[in-house]
Amino acid sequence: MKHFFCTEGEAALAELLRRQPLLAFDFDGTLAPIVARPEDARVAPAVSRRLARLAERWPVAVVTGRQLADVRERLGFAPGCIVGNHGAESLADPAAAERLARALDGARALLGAHEAALAAAGVTLEDKGQSLALHYRLARDRDRARAEIDALLARLGPELKVFGGKLVCNLMAATAPDKAGAVQALVTAAGAGGALFAGDDVNDEPVFAAAPPHWLTLKVGRDDPASRARFLLDSPAEMPMLLDRILALADAAG
Repeated sequence: MKHFFCTEGEAALAELLRRQPLLAFDFDGTLAPIVARPEDARVAPAVSRRLARLAERWPVAVVTGRQLADVRERLGFAPGCIVGNHGAESLADPAAAERLARALDGARALLGAHEAALAAAGVTLEDKGQSLALHYRLARDRDRARAEIDALLARLGPELKVFGGKLVCNLMAATAPDKAGAVQALVTAAGAGGALFAGDDVNDEPVFAAAPPHWLTLKVGRDDPASRARFLLDSPAEMPMLLDRILALADAAG
């Protein structure tokens, strides 16, 4: 996996832009840097200004693990679409979102009953409606925190799915769509000729793996050499450079 800023990356971007693509981005670790307290995350003005300009020309979407209501105020611009909860929460189908939230009621009760023990281990339970997140970034003993989480999650049935993240465990209904399905649905709805998708975490890998060859997928960070993305960026700090390159190619094409 090569760094995006190379001859191949530039050529791939130029080719994709000729197809009038969807431009889609994860939030945490991609548009905004990872922070110790999730409530402190924001898109930097330098990034939001560029995204606002791009949204005037192409469909721009944010596809995030956060709730829609949570992420919207953190962007600093208005994308054409936001999909939350790892692909499970969309304004286009609120009834489906409600069903997926109710599917977690049993897990919600189990984790709520053990919230004190989780807190003692440094684990914070976040209920996002269509998903539950168990954060242990701030735990003093992360091994102990993960053991507490795993012991509880082992009591849940196959109707639920668990996947990791950066010092977080996520829990959703097994039938919930993932980010790959969400991005493909956005491409179809926009009538786009492809997609650029940038993400940094394991829940972005389904998009990378399912992307057709002409899509441009970008892994933010070097923590996973096995990532299925076509190219990488070193960190969210390179996002303004990527957006500037897209804008420059757009200006050159008139």
